[in-house]
Amino acid sequence: MARGRRALVDELHIETAAVADELATFIRRAVEDFRREGVIVGLSGGIDSAVVAALAVRALGPERVLGLILPERDSEPRSKRDAFHLARSLGIRHKTVGLTLPLALLGVYRQVPLWVLPTRRLRAKMVRRYYARYAEMLGEEETPFSAVMVGTQGRSGPWLNQAVAYHRVKVRLRMVLLYYQAELENLLVVGTCNRTELAVGFFVKHGDAAADVTPLARLYKTQVRQLAMYLGVPPEIIARPPSPDLLPGLTDEFAIGVDYATLDRVLWLLEQGEEPGAIAAALGLDLAQVHYVQELARRSAHMRAPPIAPPQVYRDLEVQ
Repeated sequence: MARGRRALVDELHIETAAVADELATFIRRAVEDFRREGVIVGLSGGIDSAVVAALAVRALGPERVLGLILPERDSEPRSKRDAFHLARSLGIRHKTVGLTLPLALLGVYRQVPLWVLPTRRLRAKMVRRYYARYAEMLGEEETPFSAVMVGTQGRSGPWLNQAVAYHRVKVRLRMVLLYYQAELENLLVVGTCNRTELAVGFFVKHGDAAADVTPLARLYKTQVRQLAMYLGVPPEIIARPPSPDLLPGLTDEFAIGVDYATLDRVLWLLEQGEEPGAIAAALGLDLAQVHYVQELARRSAHMRAPPIAPPQVYRDLEVQ
């Protein structure tokens, strides 16, 4: 492989000013094409939603941007606080809708009764312990994240299904409320998924990937960080470990099993057609780590594809 580490870093570098202008134009044109009054963004307190909100303000002005904050029982308190402060700093309208009551009424919290533990620290410790225990059961070939990307047939009992349903329903409920508020106010739903998440399946099907437009879909996570610094996203949000904020103690990198800096480099080189062995050598990784990233992309293909249709479409009825 001719590319060294320095060259690879340069390849992932973006011209932030040009990209920001391009994406702001993209959002503005989408609002015009969809005949909407403005946009709505789910504010999580994380870097992706912060960048999208800042881009939307750049495109439309703060008065045409609504941030929806959707906390629930398992959310980290800091998430709501950071989302609120971001909305205030951008000057956008914001609305908070708590999800705890509807999730409780649906019986969701009974599936994984973390509430019996008295502190968030204990809940986080328990989540990580169970995650680690399941990882040991799977061995070196898989992680819990990769294992549940497809069905759980042949896995260990209904508790796994409960855990999967427990966290995914929260993401889908967020999506329902985003679209509900969007349609009340004739707003465009702007998604926050980035290229890295979409490539490896770190999103919920029909959940956070459901949106009218996805301005970050061509940017790797490390490139989103570059854009965040250019747009003036608060440093505390940029420095915060990315997390889906669905279970205490579960961050993106802990769940995926690979840090974003490494993941982005492997993905970029795979997309350039480089061989796994050459990638591993260039980045100082075990070959198994590169194969793991490849497997994530393969298993998550169904999540990026439209619903499966029969191989032959029904024939039109002939008029007799």
